[in-house]
Amino acid sequence: MLFNTGMKFGSLAAIIAAMLLCPFILPKFYLYVLTLVLLTGLLATSLNMVIGYGGMYQFHHGVFYGVGAYTAALIMAKTDLPSWIAIIAGPFAAAFTGVVIGLFCIRLTKLYFGMLQISLGSLVWAIAFRWYGFTGGDDGLHGIPIPSFIDGPHGIYYFVLFAVMLSLFCMYFILSSIYGTTLRAIRDNPDRCASIGINVKAHQLIAIIYATFFAGVAGVLFVVLEQSVFPDLLFWVFSLEIFVMCLLGGWFTFAGPMIGAAMIIALRTCASIYTDYWTMILGIVLILIIFYLPEGLLGYALKRIRETRISADSNTEQAGVKG
Repeated sequence: MLFNTGMKFGSLAAIIAAMLLCPFILPKFYLYVLTLVLLTGLLATSLNMVIGYGGMYQFHHGVFYGVGAYTAALIMAKTDLPSWIAIIAGPFAAAFTGVVIGLFCIRLTKLYFGMLQISLGSLVWAIAFRWYGFTGGDDGLHGIPIPSFIDGPHGIYYFVLFAVMLSLFCMYFILSSIYGTTLRAIRDNPDRCASIGINVKAHQLIAIIYATFFAGVAGVLFVVLEQSVFPDLLFWVFSLEIFVMCLLGGWFTFAGPMIGAAMIIALRTCASIYTDYWTMILGIVLILIIFYLPEGLLGYALKRIRETRISADSNTEQAGVKG
């Protein structure tokens, strides 16, 4: 047990050290792609809190990402308030939107939950898309000023890395707590949880608040990286792409969505250089994953590791009996 824990901490330390050195190794373009992977992976991980660990059909998670991004962008571009207020306000605005939409959606279950969320989220998208005088309409907002202390590729990368690492730690802590265990129990059998006195709806709403808050963090990081925002961030098609990231990496694992985000962004970046039909390639990959690796890439890898360990322990016990 101690050896396994030491291996985990050693691997984590090595990953963090490698991430810290990336700005000195990678060209600017690939550093930009890595930054985009980090914040998109955070977004996908936040979705996994409700869809993988909570069992809720959150089909329009992108709307909370967009609300966080638009809140930060509007404060930075249209007010004289300090930038740190915009950075803080974005996640809380996303969480507030999550509360409002969640109060309606938790009255329903499964597919009906997801369809109602798409409907309500589409209303938010329509406001951003049509309100030209405030949100810029379908043109969005561009040239958004960002704080001077995070200006430049290296400053943006380290700011995003710090925010993502802190957010991932917080999400891991939440999901490893008693609340996280209860949330997984509700996912597996909500009726039995309700019969022993657990407030199922309250736990689900809290999960939505957590997930939408961290989606808002990712939205703010997108504004810092791109210095622009546009209504496509709130569109349901983008939410479907986030869902696919969870599916590819493994939506019953914590790190799976980050792997899925890296796969999709890498595929989009590389394949789009040679063809405009990169989404067809993604569709083929997704079909193969669904048929042959329904647990996702990381889920399948962890499953194989567990099977290997069980087989090794069984062989050891058999050898001890024969001896």
